[in-house]
Amino acid sequence: MVAAARAAGNADRMDGEGTGEAVRGRRRGPGWRSVAHGLHVPADAEPAAQLRAWQLLLPAHGCFTHLTGAEIRGWWLPPVPDGLPVFVALKPGDVRPDRDGIRSLRTEGTGKHDTVDGMRVARPTEILLACARDLGLLDLVVLIDAALHAGDVTRDELVAAAGARRRGAPALRRAIAWAHPRSESAWETALRVCHRVCGIEVEPQHEVFNEHGALVARGDLWLVGTTTFHEYDGEDHLQRRRQVKDLRRIRRLDGESWSRRGYTSEDLITRPIGILRDADRTIGRPHDPERIKAWYDLLRASCFTPAGRQRLLQRLGLEKAA
Repeated sequence: MVAAARAAGNADRMDGEGTGEAVRGRRRGPGWRSVAHGLHVPADAEPAAQLRAWQLLLPAHGCFTHLTGAEIRGWWLPPVPDGLPVFVALKPGDVRPDRDGIRSLRTEGTGKHDTVDGMRVARPTEILLACARDLGLLDLVVLIDAALHAGDVTRDELVAAAGARRRGAPALRRAIAWAHPRSESAWETALRVCHRVCGIEVEPQHEVFNEHGALVARGDLWLVGTTTFHEYDGEDHLQRRRQVKDLRRIRRLDGESWSRRGYTSEDLITRPIGILRDADRTIGRPHDPERIKAWYDLLRASCFTPAGRQRLLQRLGLEKAA
């Protein structure tokens, strides 16, 4: 099928334009599937080929941005809803692509972009400014953490972008204050923000050494001033080999009089009061359940909850208010 698709792609260049794996124009033959009206990729093409097909609709300076740009750059994302459009950046005056499934943003930074796997992608600060127009604070912190962790942007660059008179800049300024480059996943970021918004000081990726200077373990979140880690346990921790490593690590920590507590996504979303209670007990602070309200406020506005995902769809005009 691949050979047939390539042959069909070569033929298409006579009555359309394309890259060999993504073609614009009329399509003949069974070896291709439609991405949108007039855009086609081989039936067995990888997902990136669909984006390269969308790119055929753009002027030479047009590029991918917003959540599409973040995904292309390999940043981890909050749990965004299904069915989002492809986001592209255009200059004022450019003709918007007339297709379902694509959303054009007019931005001042269009024209400066990077190329990733054959796709033109907006610069990291432009992507974050675009996302800041629509996403909640928690979602935006996740993206900033991912960009910082990947080394795609510096804090100084973020501060400069957030200081400009641009759409999204005020939201970006607020999110920068919550970001940290040592986060290693979206859910770890969420766990850290949950602690911080409840007034609990934590340090990401803290290292514990024994009396001989050998590394014992590195933990997701150190409750500062204690000998306790709070950590996010994803599905990978259920795998047998990972469980064996986790148990050995726990024994090493116990040997140094350290402890760790693991929390799941369900704990963060549906039972965060338990996380707060554990932390209060550990740091020796009286437990006040009212503190968790600030975390629920962030959750409701984020893609970590159904309400937050609906909010994003409504903001993008993709779903009517319930």
